[in-house]
Amino acid sequence: MWADALIRLHLTDEWQFVFDNAKTRAGLCNYTHKRISVSRYLAARYEDDEIHQVLLHEVAHAMAGSAAGHGAQWKAVARDLGYEGKRLHGGAIADEFAPWVGTCPAGHLHHRYRRPTRILACGLCSRKFASAHRIEWAHRTVSRPRG
Repeated sequence: MWADALIRLHLTDEWQFVFDNAKTRAGLCNYTHKRISVSRYLAARYEDDEIHQVLLHEVAHAMAGSAAGHGAQWKAVARDLGYEGKRLHGGAIADEFAPWVGTCPAGHLHHRYRRPTRILACGLCSRKFASAHRIEWAHRTVSRPRG
């Protein structure tokens, strides 16, 4: 896989690539375990070029070090690798894989990956809790993406 090739090209042999089960982030650079991971849910949804950008982002983190954050040092490394700096998503990335779907009386959809444990009201309908905007939850069977 080209993720492994990218890691071999830029990092030491200690580093490895794995898919993970994240649903609200694209990738992760784990300095402790020397592991770069990409959400299998994201991989099922986006094109290879977009996933490649996620990998470049995470490899840049590994190369720049944990203290670099998204600062100037990290940006320079990322740019040298070919990272374009675009954000791939802005929140939950895999609503179609969420087993819990809630609907408010106005029809707004809400997705959860864990069973809701308390009564929730739609934040799109009212900024404060209002029982008139209570979300009704339904469980659905979803298949896990390959990855």
